[in-house]
Amino acid sequence: MHVVVVGGGVAGLSAAAEACRRGARVTVLEGSSRLGGKVAVSEVGGLPVDEGADSMLTRVPDGLALAREAGLEPELVAPATGQAFVWSRGALRPLPTGTLLGLPTDLAALARSGLLSGRGLNRVPLDLLLPGRPVTEDVSVGELVARRFGREVVDRLVEPLLGGVYAGRPDRLSLRATLPQLVAPAARHRSLLLAAMETRAATPPTDGPLFASLPGGLGRLPAAVAAASGAEVRLSTTVRELSRTPTGWRLVTGSAADPQALEADAVVLAVPAAPAARLLAGLTPTAAAELAGVEHASVAIITLVLDGPVGAGSGYLVPAVEGRTTKAVTFTSRKWAHYAGSSVLRASVGRAGETADLQRSDEELVAAVLGELAQTVGPLPRVLDSRVVRWGGGLPQYAVGHLDLVARVRAGVARWPGLAVAGAAYDGVGVPAVARSGREAAAAVVGDNGRHDRQQA
Repeated sequence: MHVVVVGGGVAGLSAAAEACRRGARVTVLEGSSRLGGKVAVSEVGGLPVDEGADSMLTRVPDGLALAREAGLEPELVAPATGQAFVWSRGALRPLPTGTLLGLPTDLAALARSGLLSGRGLNRVPLDLLLPGRPVTEDVSVGELVARRFGREVVDRLVEPLLGGVYAGRPDRLSLRATLPQLVAPAARHRSLLLAAMETRAATPPTDGPLFASLPGGLGRLPAAVAAASGAEVRLSTTVRELSRTPTGWRLVTGSAADPQALEADAVVLAVPAAPAARLLAGLTPTAAAELAGVEHASVAIITLVLDGPVGAGSGYLVPAVEGRTTKAVTFTSRKWAHYAGSSVLRASVGRAGETADLQRSDEELVAAVLGELAQTVGPLPRVLDSRVVRWGGGLPQYAVGHLDLVARVRAGVARWPGLAVAGAAYDGVGVPAVARSGREAAAAVVGDNGRHDRQQA
């Protein structure tokens, strides 16, 4: 059985590895000149530093499994520090313990942090007294939290934490898609505080660290996965057309003047929403239109190598209400011990709906980040090197109703045997979630076993 995977990011490589394990012959078609998508590493100041994701969550096992299959599990390392801060009300405040993507579960820790004003802090426990009903439908995280805890919790806790994951606005992000573990408790409790406390109590403890990375950057992972999988990889190969044949699938690559055709028994589309929608338009137009409507946020990662140490802990978040360009800073050389002896940090810029900052030049972005960093931590050492990486449309936005949209898209795709979709647009944006979507897509198409007897309804 020949499986073609369109897209050589983490989702596509995970799909390729799974299909190979199931005995298929696999070809990966990647439009760019390298593998990995948003998981990539390059040198700054002579040091290998990740351009995108720099770690993966260990609680979801699929990322660790991918590293294990690639032979990299023994090299995985934990952060040297987990202490994070939030810039709030003119000072760096410790991120309170017991938060669930910004939802407080420990009111004493919240009070000690100083993140909220006295008025904002006093508003939170009123959740226990306010009337209301359990949440049985999808709602925005921001709307629910503001109603139960007050607006300050949204602006100074939920927004910077969700913004760090999705670059999104809490008032538009879906509860069910971004906090699925809270859905069942929220349907049982009128109080959001009690629901969040139950969720936290039900979360199984981890034996080890919550995050993991690789010396030399997490960006080492994609090439290792590809090499271990046994799949054939074709770089700089963009798929322009996807069509049904009597025996399977036909993919057209190359230029309009020199098209090249490739036949396959099954296809996994592991590309972002827009190119996936384009390839699906002739097969399932309704699903394609819905997929094309998924909004995305653009971000930039500014990496700095300095001539001396700065900061404390692993880094800090900046709420949008602070009016700063920078939304987060990671003190990379403090967070990861393999950078010991260097001074490396990464700053993130860009939120959903904001484009002005990202239209600034690289030099302007570096200057803005340095200025705000100096205001936060004091005078800075000399800058030895810098790098600006822009991820245009890099983060899909999980709006209210997103899971229903995904179900409709997959239902449309499932009408064609031997076809599946995977990637960050569906079930999660982190490395483990994306890897899982690729693995499940491959299992589905190989499970069809080359059958082509079902036609689109």
